[in-house]
Amino acid sequence: MARRALILLEGSRGNGPLSVQAAQRLGLHPITLAADPGCYDYLAAENIEAIRVDTGNLNALIRECSRLRATYDIAGITSVREAFYATVAKLCRHFDLPGPDPMSIERCCDKFTQRQLLAEAGVPVPAYRLAANVADVKNFAAEIGLPVIVKPAVGSASIGVRLCRNADELAEHTTYLVGGDHIWRSSPRILVEEFAQGPCYSADTMGNEVIAIGAADFHPPPQFVVRETTFPAPLTDDEHKRIADVSLSCLRALGLGWGPTNIELRWTQRGPVVIEINPRLPGGEPKLIELAYGVDLVTEHIKLVIGEEWDLRRTHSQTAAARFLVPDRDGTLEWIGGGSRAAAVPGVAEVKLYAESKTPIVRKGDFRDCIGHVIAVSPSPSKTAEILQRAVDLIDWSVTPFPALGEQEQSAATHLPEPDQVAPSKR
Repeated sequence: MARRALILLEGSRGNGPLSVQAAQRLGLHPITLAADPGCYDYLAAENIEAIRVDTGNLNALIRECSRLRATYDIAGITSVREAFYATVAKLCRHFDLPGPDPMSIERCCDKFTQRQLLAEAGVPVPAYRLAANVADVKNFAAEIGLPVIVKPAVGSASIGVRLCRNADELAEHTTYLVGGDHIWRSSPRILVEEFAQGPCYSADTMGNEVIAIGAADFHPPPQFVVRETTFPAPLTDDEHKRIADVSLSCLRALGLGWGPTNIELRWTQRGPVVIEINPRLPGGEPKLIELAYGVDLVTEHIKLVIGEEWDLRRTHSQTAAARFLVPDRDGTLEWIGGGSRAAAVPGVAEVKLYAESKTPIVRKGDFRDCIGHVIAVSPSPSKTAEILQRAVDLIDWSVTPFPALGEQEQSAATHLPEPDQVAPSKR
């Protein structure tokens, strides 16, 4: 009998290893298809089968999966990356495997189309416009009124997202997006949105069920880099119900409801307003949800992918929180330490430091700025917050600013890496 395999399209630092481990626990042989398998350290470290293939080419993926079927019983195909989830849906459809609807995923991943469908269904969303050039952005920002959020219509992980509070910030970020610095897969399509102000929440669903609602806190604007995430969010019963109801309305409006969905909201003066919907498991949150409720979303998702019965029942109730470590300047990371001391604090569930000494740090204003995280868990919110802070205080690092070109022009010009070559978080 052929060995059952799970095909994983690309990977990630967070949910990638968790998916591989979950597949192995379920008796599956995980195989990662990636444009560059070397990007994912855990594949080599765990001796996971990986195949180099053009993951942007559907026909190439069909050929590779067809080739693998001669050796393996392919039980399912999935991905932890939003950019590849529509492709996963098409592969599942082609090979008659369980999977989401490709059209629903594509509509959801286009933030403008997503906004339109939500608004038509009466789901509360910020005011928005779709711009194609500098003039459009300027005019639409004037219509909506500063401050506004300016971001690519397609993308994830807050890449290219910025709060523009005045005309100078608006001009600077628009120039960045359309001037060649931001990488577009097609012609520039820019969303200009009202800045919905209020606490930020994240609802995680599986199928048509809201599994958990967490709270998120960010580092100072204008970028949106997450500082801390906590499950469960501190909500009243009425607030929880309203967020859950809006989240389920999102699924109906977008034709989702198969597999995982992550819904970001802000609680404004008019109640919950939907900021964004991602048709995938969110990075980092499955670990917190498992600690808080005993529900392993990664494993249960893979069960769904391979057509097995899942179990989303909670087994306990605790408060879990993660703090993400972000440097406050660009430069060379001379050293980072204290991880073992932080991990020894009672109640700390995980400490991970992504960057190593002598790593160049070039902040980008998104998830790639993170150089580590700490997770704590306890029976109460106050105790978890206390444990988390105690552990974070034990971690320290030193960043030496890059030498100015005027001081060491030849050395700096020769040895400083290009921004797109710098990956301090190795994501």
